Amino acid sequence: MSSTFNRIIYEKKDSVAWITLNNPERYNALDLEMRREIKQALEDASKDSSILAIVIKGSGKAFSAGGDIRAMAEMKPLDVLNMAKEVGTALVLSEIIRSAPKPVIAAVHGYCLGAGFELAQACDIIIASEDAVFGQPEINIGLIPGGGGTQRLPRLIGEKKAKEFIFTGEKIPAKEMERMGLVNKVVPADKLMDAVNEFIAKIKEKSPIALAAAKEAINASLELGLTDGFKYEAQIFAQLFSTEDQKEGARAFLEKRKPVWKGK
Repeated sequence: MSSTFNRIIYEKKDSVAWITLNNPERYNALDLEMRREIKQALEDASKDSSILAIVIKGSGKAFSAGGDIRAMAEMKPLDVLNMAKEVGTALVLSEIIRSAPKPVIAAVHGYCLGAGFELAQACDIIIASEDAVFGQPEINIGLIPGGGGTQRLPRLIGEKKAKEFIFTGEKIPAKEMERMGLVNKVVPADKLMDAVNEFIAKIKEKSPIALAAAKEAINASLELGLTDGFKYEAQIFAQLFSTEDQKEGARAFLEKRKPVWKGK
């Protein structure tokens, strides 16, 4: 299944939704039209029970070089607020990704900067090619990250490194991001899609309802205190015992066979 958009390519194939940022002449800058289309595709894929995973990737030479700087040159505070009301900043896209009850994977090559980097940060998994470079260069045009970068990046790599990257606006190679734990895996450029598909194959072997529960519990850990987090985890853990998948998983283990998941 595929749908027609102007700024992205949206395809559904073999239980995976593929969102390709598709404005390569401008390094997939996240202009207003592209944000609208990503939002629409993410919402559709999140609600589609036949979709087990979502992949966001870029066309051409980059994942995304960031926001629409041409538009920013003329924007006023009210323009920013009005845009946020309509479709939101990268932060709104991040919240859709966060609440999606399935893994969202960023397949990153080339530039992954500014709002593009914030979009990747919001994903559950980042798999990058060796040529990928990351950064929050907003400081270079008199801004700060506006799509969650000042809030999420310190949680991902620590306060000191986040401040260094945001204060300097420097570009960071994929291997360094992997060492800091922000990128899950770095592979040669010609192996990027192979690595993504290998990860998806592992996901498809798991219960969709258990994956959704795991994502929800991990997300909560970043907002709750430890004691409240333990309580929240226990509630989700207990709820899974009411699912068909939990019973099937236990039976399959005892019968030494592969489980047949129903997502119920």
